[in-house]
Amino acid sequence: MRGKWPTRNRNDVEEVSVEEVLTQAHEIVTEPTPVAPAEVPVIRIVPSRGWQVLNLRELWEYRELLYFLTWRDIKVRYKQTALGAAWAIIQPFFTMVVFSLFFGRLAKVPSDGVPYPIFSYAALLPWNYFASSLSGAGNSLVGSANLIRKVYFPRLVIPLSSVLSGLVDFGIAFLVLLGMMVYFGVRPTTGTLLLPGFLLLALVTALGVGLWLSALNVKYRDVHYTIPFLTQFWMFATPVAYPSSLLSEPWRTLYGLNPMVGVVEGFRWALLGTQPPSAMVGVSALVSVVLLVSGAFYFRRVERTFADVI
Repeated sequence: MRGKWPTRNRNDVEEVSVEEVLTQAHEIVTEPTPVAPAEVPVIRIVPSRGWQVLNLRELWEYRELLYFLTWRDIKVRYKQTALGAAWAIIQPFFTMVVFSLFFGRLAKVPSDGVPYPIFSYAALLPWNYFASSLSGAGNSLVGSANLIRKVYFPRLVIPLSSVLSGLVDFGIAFLVLLGMMVYFGVRPTTGTLLLPGFLLLALVTALGVGLWLSALNVKYRDVHYTIPFLTQFWMFATPVAYPSSLLSEPWRTLYGLNPMVGVVEGFRWALLGTQPPSAMVGVSALVSVVLLVSGAFYFRRVERTFADVI
């Protein structure tokens, strides 16, 4: 079937078929219309920079994770050992025997009027808790590398769980101290009520230093090798085997800049009634708080890089 198709000039008429007209119309309809590309929003995830405020509320929301990590550390501590939790007693007890032999018998170090074995053991309890917590917290992030790379949670939970898990060993070893007090006839004083405060001070000190070391250990693995040397040197700089009364009063206050001095001397005084630690405790407590606050803020500053660096 053919018809007439008008051209530009009205006087000229071109004959075309109906099929040609339909084909041209179909091509016009089916030809894709160019569409401007849609603007897709670009989302940039930028990590926080600089010093960050501690989010204690977020830490509280993950309290169940803190409980499970603490319980994990307790179960793993003496896993596949023949003596198990008895090591919590063996280590401070035999250290006390060595100190009693060399410092008590041979060197005749004064013990503030109490038997030297209980004098040294009462100091070894908070010290061993501090040393083990410091070592555990310092290596905790590297030991939990797989967990850090896969799951988000406040990284502060990991070193905190290491510090809390050491309280179990402290409690076991403390029972031996009570038995020694009965054996030597040493009666507790009214200062015993302040004993939890000195234990809290040891926890604060261990956590503060542990936060510094754990954060540094992620980037500088040399920290792992310096922790044993640090704790060994720190023990002899702390009046564990000797009393701080060997120093004169002005030097004793300066000696309190070592935060474990106030912990050890306060612990002895609270339990055994030795010489009061005076201003040393206040100085040590202030240093402990400074270590905790500064360590927490530094930890918070660098924790965004842990998953990439570890």
